[in-house]
Amino acid sequence: MAWADFPEQQPLVRLLQRSIERDRLGHAYLLTGDDPAVLEPLALAWAKTLNCTHAPARAANGANLDSCGACAACRRMEQGNHPDVMVLRPENKLRQIRIGQIIRRQNSPPRVLNDLVYAKPTEGSWKVGVLVAPDRLTREAANALLKTLEEPPARTLFLLLSTEPDRLLETIRSRCLRLSCGSGGRLQLNAADRAWLAAFAELAIAGHKDLAGRYRLLGKLMEHLAQTKAAVEAEVDAASPAQQYEEVPADLAEQWEAEAKAAAEAEYSLRRSRCLQALQAWLRDVWACNLGLPIAMATLPEFAPAAQAAAARLTEAEASENLAVIERTHRALFGNVNELLTLEVGLLQLKL
Repeated sequence: MAWADFPEQQPLVRLLQRSIERDRLGHAYLLTGDDPAVLEPLALAWAKTLNCTHAPARAANGANLDSCGACAACRRMEQGNHPDVMVLRPENKLRQIRIGQIIRRQNSPPRVLNDLVYAKPTEGSWKVGVLVAPDRLTREAANALLKTLEEPPARTLFLLLSTEPDRLLETIRSRCLRLSCGSGGRLQLNAADRAWLAAFAELAIAGHKDLAGRYRLLGKLMEHLAQTKAAVEAEVDAASPAQQYEEVPADLAEQWEAEAKAAAEAEYSLRRSRCLQALQAWLRDVWACNLGLPIAMATLPEFAPAAQAAAARLTEAEASENLAVIERTHRALFGNVNELLTLEVGLLQLKL
């Protein structure tokens, strides 16, 4: 994908293109938004723009203003094997970015971020380090990244992509230019989350605001999360190299099993977060309707009638507290907590 493939982000794209034209591109940007599925492709399009060898548009100073998406450099970045572009993601069962991914340690992967930063560009004009979910940096990793951000080499760009930027260290946020990558204020849902949220909203407005009703809402959520986890495990299992070989050494099989388990847990955590973001968005619409804001301003327009119906059952204080409850519950799930107990405590506090 190129920048031209993001119609909803064109104001942001034009801002960045002007920065390139004036040679005013910063060294670190924090890209934020509700939809993580938008952030990484947009960052990759940025890396392509800087390093494309057959750019379809150039500034007067010769700098690229977009990418072709077809040259060898663009293809290598799309495939994740361009030597001057690195993407770091949370790893291990706790879904963290560890210090060994930033600077070399005994158990570091073959390539760490500082290998990219402090080496000369191999093929491209810019070195680009993309950090997905930097809010998952461990304290040690965050401090190591902070040192790297303070005085990076020339033509080095850091792109930090976060749906929860407030969880980042203030010292890291202060060293980045923050850009909002929202989708016109509208949250994009996949089919499974859309179907679940529709069922949840219908149940919320049809039932009574009693304990039994809240347990029914909890049951609906846990049913959806169980289906999500099963789908993730099936996808990870199908993609595991263990499926390609009938016989492998025991230690390698054990390693693959551990990697598959960690990958499944990380992906499930991400999808659970998206599910709760959808619920948060709907509860924001309920609260907004309760305040009398026009339905045209709804974050989730297709669920606006249900939001209006729910708002009619609530006081302003109840609508506001419901939103605060689900936000607290969502944040708590990023810690080492029991999922069922945390969701049960949260949803039993809702007044729907």
